[in-house]
Amino acid sequence: MSTTREYDAIIIGAGQAGGPLASALAGAGRRVAIIERAAVGGTCVNVGCTPTKTMIASGRVAHLARRGADYGVQTGPIAIDQPKIRERKQAIVASFNGGSESALTGTDCVELLHGEASFSGPKAVVVQLNDGGEARLRSDLIVINAGERPSRPQLPGIDTVPYLDSTSIMELDRTPDHLLVLGGGYIGLEFGQLFRRLGSVVTIVQRGARLLAREDADVAEAVADILREDGIEVLTETAATAVARDGDGVALTVRGPGGERTIRGSHLLAAAGRTPNSDSLNLSAAGIATDKRGYITVDERLATNVPGVYAVGDIKGGPAFTHISYDDFRILRTNLIGGGGATTTDRFVPYTVFIDPQLGRVGLGEEEAREGGRAVRVAKMPMSSVARALEVDETRGFMKVLIDRSSDQIIGATILGLEGGEIMSMLQIAMMGKLPYTALRDATFAHPTLAESLNNLFGSVE
Repeated sequence: MSTTREYDAIIIGAGQAGGPLASALAGAGRRVAIIERAAVGGTCVNVGCTPTKTMIASGRVAHLARRGADYGVQTGPIAIDQPKIRERKQAIVASFNGGSESALTGTDCVELLHGEASFSGPKAVVVQLNDGGEARLRSDLIVINAGERPSRPQLPGIDTVPYLDSTSIMELDRTPDHLLVLGGGYIGLEFGQLFRRLGSVVTIVQRGARLLAREDADVAEAVADILREDGIEVLTETAATAVARDGDGVALTVRGPGGERTIRGSHLLAAAGRTPNSDSLNLSAAGIATDKRGYITVDERLATNVPGVYAVGDIKGGPAFTHISYDDFRILRTNLIGGGGATTTDRFVPYTVFIDPQLGRVGLGEEEAREGGRAVRVAKMPMSSVARALEVDETRGFMKVLIDRSSDQIIGATILGLEGGEIMSMLQIAMMGKLPYTALRDATFAHPTLAESLNNLFGSVE
């Protein structure tokens, strides 16, 4: 029986909340154990934001190269070097991951253990170390930052085909001839457009009536139009009913408005959901409550039902974004070290979908606002009316901003367009400062910038 080690804090998972929190607690003089079964940095650095956006950059270069003639630049045929794209992605991930791990191992009072953690009691954790052996830890303060993983499709025949998920698709050494994508959410659309730009035939299969189910109908329709314009087959209201091997590829049977059909492809990407990594934690030994999907339930201060145990990041459900995980860290840092009262109540949840053009979103959508009985005005303008977009010949999409009628304040913004995430962030700052829309309407922005378009956008409000 190994000796139990005592710590001031135990953190399970070295993601975008766990890593910074370990360093902050150690900086406050506390002895911290942080446990990571895979790579330091979590989903974002290793298999999420960093690698996907790196690969999307390669896809954008290919797209622009093909459009060279539109700008009076003759580029000729292009060729895709998939191993080089993967190599570039891996190098950037290794750099980010190495920096994250060095930050932990170089911090006094932090002990990094590589292994699989599980609870053996309300304050006790057992770690099956990756290099063999076992470590038993105890602390009155435990923070769970164990994240999510891609869900396994519930589809007849899935066990017979070598399907891809959002992690394994980035390790391909050749571009798929025909990529079949299950799921019309953020992950499916980003990878679908990426591989279309790298030369694949792409079919996206979405069970629901629209892509990006959280977005307004006009936004979802515009996104679908953009993808179709790029040559992607988008099938909505279409359910996958079975899959089977088809030589070296796959045969996907689907049922949609036109009946049943079989689509044959070289690769299948499952991008229809994620699962919390709570099933390996033995949460019952600690009495930690979860919802029916396995997400750990927390209050507005990120506390579980067990005193002294907190959950941060994706494993607690809700919006699974890196910046939300990092804000969870800031909440715990404020409360556990600074004695503050920070909460998740009314925090902003901005996000950007890195299709091209980008989709940036913050606050309420129009449908959500009207269903909630909010009296709003809508400012909407196509990107084809934006001078900067015209100059660079990237005019797809539109801007849509919701304005509260009683206060003239912005309560929501959706920007589908060139650098949509950056424009959305400007509007978020205005929302944080509680500025009336007229402040942006009458502001002097540099010409010609995308920011300048806000003058015209809000100038149309009656």
